[in-house]
Amino acid sequence: MMKYLSAILIFCAGILPQMVPAQSGKVIESLTFQSKTVPYPVEYSIYLPPDYETSQRSYPVLYLLHGYSDDETAWVQFGEANRIADRGIANGDFPPCIIVMPDGKVSWYCNSHDGKERWEEMFVREFMPAIEKQYRIRPKKEFRAIAGLSMGGFGALKISMRNPDLFAACVALSSGTFTEEEFVNMPAGQYENMFGKIFGPGLTGNDRLTESLKSQSPLHLLDSVAPEKLKSIRFYIDCGDDDFLYRGNAALHVKMRNLNIPHEYRTRDGGHVWEYWRTGLFDGLKFIRQSFHR
Repeated sequence: MMKYLSAILIFCAGILPQMVPAQSGKVIESLTFQSKTVPYPVEYSIYLPPDYETSQRSYPVLYLLHGYSDDETAWVQFGEANRIADRGIANGDFPPCIIVMPDGKVSWYCNSHDGKERWEEMFVREFMPAIEKQYRIRPKKEFRAIAGLSMGGFGALKISMRNPDLFAACVALSSGTFTEEEFVNMPAGQYENMFGKIFGPGLTGNDRLTESLKSQSPLHLLDSVAPEKLKSIRFYIDCGDDDFLYRGNAALHVKMRNLNIPHEYRTRDGGHVWEYWRTGLFDGLKFIRQSFHR
């Protein structure tokens, strides 16, 4: 009888850790940052890891960018970023970190051609320093990462490439990266609605390849940013095989290979949907872990 009881206890001990629910981090949504660079309050949500309020330690930070037409609540509401982080931290897949999710509106996280929209300037010069002062964040490149989906994937690539001294890792999911051919041949309505205010309105054909576009497109930044700077960032690019953005992502991968820029490139079964990005975020956080790990 004792032999069977011992076996049961050993079995239960083996599965018990999987049965214990993960501790929950804290999510605070729609906080407001008052900027001097953009003419509107910048809203953001933040995830604080489970032990944030019981420890005195400082944490790595991930800036997590949403897609076109979403806002600062999307990654929690639809992407379940907090649950993914809770589970990964509990399982030891990645270390506790703070996740900051700002509202990028439909700015493509850019400085516009006419200077009326200066989102990136606001983010780098005002927002990040203020956030890293307000919360217990380790304000160094080696403890800072940026990630995003679709428009946010474009933003993560573009901001990290233009500011390589700030970020240790970049994760781009279904990045809104378009080739020159796609920009040139884009239907007028689509171009005007999505990019006219950013790169220049009323343009057609090759005239769309403006200096504003070239200075912010990840494919062009590979040519204009020093390779040594780009190699200091760990890149992770993931785009589904059914995603309409596959051309730009594949072109980015090929060009980075040709330029010997180290990166990880993934193509999985799926399209431009939240189901794909939720699994992608988990893998992306595991990738970022290698940058934060000591």
